[in-house]
Amino acid sequence: MGKLMWNTPEALKDLLYELVSWQSRSLTEGERTFPDKLEAKLSCLEYFKQHPEQLELQGTGDGRHAVTALYKHESAVDTVVLISHFDTVNTEEYGHLEELACEPAALTKALMDHRNELPEEALRDLDSGDYLFGRGTMDMKTGLALHMSLLEKASTEDWPVNLLLITVPDEEVDSVGMRAVVPQLVRLKEEYGLDYRLFLNSEPTFQRPGDENYYIYTGSIGKIMPAALLYGQETHVGNPLSGLTANYMATFLTQQMEWNPAFRETDLGEETPLPISLRQKDLMTMEYSTQTPYRAQILYNVFLMRRSASEVMDIFRQEAAEAAAECNRRYQAICKREKVEPVGEVQVLLYEELIAYAEKKLGKEQVMEFRQDALRHPEWDDRETSIRIVDKLMLHCQELGPAMVLLYATPYYPPVNSSGHQTVKKILEVMKGSAKENLDLDVHQVHYFNGISDLSYVNYKDEHGDWKSFEKNAPVWGDAYTIPFEDMLKLQAPVLNIGPFGKDAHKRTERLHRESAFVHLPHLLETVVRQMMTGNTAAEKQ
Repeated sequence: MGKLMWNTPEALKDLLYELVSWQSRSLTEGERTFPDKLEAKLSCLEYFKQHPEQLELQGTGDGRHAVTALYKHESAVDTVVLISHFDTVNTEEYGHLEELACEPAALTKALMDHRNELPEEALRDLDSGDYLFGRGTMDMKTGLALHMSLLEKASTEDWPVNLLLITVPDEEVDSVGMRAVVPQLVRLKEEYGLDYRLFLNSEPTFQRPGDENYYIYTGSIGKIMPAALLYGQETHVGNPLSGLTANYMATFLTQQMEWNPAFRETDLGEETPLPISLRQKDLMTMEYSTQTPYRAQILYNVFLMRRSASEVMDIFRQEAAEAAAECNRRYQAICKREKVEPVGEVQVLLYEELIAYAEKKLGKEQVMEFRQDALRHPEWDDRETSIRIVDKLMLHCQELGPAMVLLYATPYYPPVNSSGHQTVKKILEVMKGSAKENLDLDVHQVHYFNGISDLSYVNYKDEHGDWKSFEKNAPVWGDAYTIPFEDMLKLQAPVLNIGPFGKDAHKRTERLHRESAFVHLPHLLETVVRQMMTGNTAAEKQ
């Protein structure tokens, strides 16, 4: 039996320091080069020296790569999939300490000399010596480091189970990495005869300030982004009632949408946060003009627990109809007061209805050219491109205005939950007992991870094809953005998220609890995998 490189708290800390030092901020060159470094690191394991074909880079189609590393026991089919992401958010908020953001030891030491810059809780944690500061320490390179350690130990000790490590780019933006790797998970399953029994992510715990309980998650919250193009009637500011501004229309829709309880879900005693707008702006050019703003966009954030894209769009349409009705009532009252004729009534239509109308009027080829023209603007992200496609169509179908055109912006994270799965229930029972007995640690269950995660793209269930509502109403679908729904349906296994305790993800004071990361978490993760080796009864497999 070979010597283990990553099997002590000190060795795990050193591994984490190395992974963090390979800065991999989303959409930077570091994110592109990280997989090569990781592949080289994993190639040092004796198992992958003997099975190099089971360590692969998986392209995402844009120059980035995910890494998959499979330990395959010769007689096992049961497989635990270890999921992580290696990209991090930016580091500019570190200010004059930015060059140390990815050097945890140096940053933690430097912060001692800048104590006055830290909030009180962060300062207490710094003084305690219990925390490591730095970008990516908790979110989420510790998870990756622990998965590497598990892979090493299983392959060295010949555990009778298969482990498939996957780590992806872009989780912090659009989850390009996970969406691209899903078909590869299906391929690997078929190629090696794997039976996926558990998808195990290790995103960090997310708590409110002051909460130092330890949580594991048996599901992951979903997210979808209803959006709207508001198309009014242009006019000169000197004759304001000869038109209808999109800004006026937008005020009614946003008041109807923000904090609207119609979108709130409750499941297993937990609630989704209320919806809120993420972006609201007109589409006027930057040059000053006395033409009124008659086109505008709004994007909303809606969290999900059980609802599908189809159900959310039904609610969105109903709420938009109420907003349009109130807008029309108020606008017509003003026109009556001023003794002018209204320019029309605001109607509500879906993007799929606009497309059908435009194709009938303009022809499919012309509509396709409008879409392709919008996609040729690399300076626009997918959300802006979506709005611009709708805007172009409305400019050529102005007779439909004034209108609120409803659509879906990207990304979309379907909700997933395995709280009722017998395998998960058994794992929880064993893990809670082991954590209390061996670590004196109380483990608390949360049904939905509230930070959004790549678990959304496995264990997908959709009996009625409700995802079609998203496809039909997402303007960039099939070109700039896709979700492999059909392959996701083939990845049916329960999900768990067990990660390290830390604080202030995405903040300058992001920090990791040392004992949680290097003592507690290794024990908890190994307990889970060993339970999968011994606890899969025939009844559970049925």
